Amino acid sequence: MSEYRPLLLAAVALAFVGCNPFHRSGAVELSDDVNLNTRWHGSMASPTTLAGVVEISGSATMAPGGAARTTDVTLDLGNATPGGVHPWGLHRGQCDDDQGLVGQRSEYRAIEIDGDGRGSASANIDLDTPMTGRYSVRVTASAQNANRIVACANLAPPSM
Repeated sequence: MSEYRPLLLAAVALAFVGCNPFHRSGAVELSDDVNLNTRWHGSMASPTTLAGVVEISGSATMAPGGAARTTDVTLDLGNATPGGVHPWGLHRGQCDDDQGLVGQRSEYRAIEIDGDGRGSASANIDLDTPMTGRYSVRVTASAQNANRIVACANLAPPSM
């Protein structure tokens, strides 16, 4: 029996630690992120017509900006051609149903792709962030080839 005593003591100690009646978990913390239920999200992808040629990935978001009646739009890309510079913007409508750019072209600085094929960009546009509608973020091949979409994300509206 003495050979099992260390094992028995270990089991009792483990049970006491696991069921410690004196342990109190911390209070539940609430997020102070006022934009939590006002963010739109989307996953960037290249059109199927470019499969095997260009397969850009990434994400896009739209959320209330820091100033009243403004919206922040952010874009992160991966697997793009290193050194590329691509115009982009928030559009009304979905990827297959463009209804025009939101804001002015000058509000969207072109995204520059680094040596690893990644790039990030953001824009603060004069728009009261919508809660409903259909929006997409589009990335074009270049300023000279602005009609060629190389990546697009349909933005999902905030959950209520």
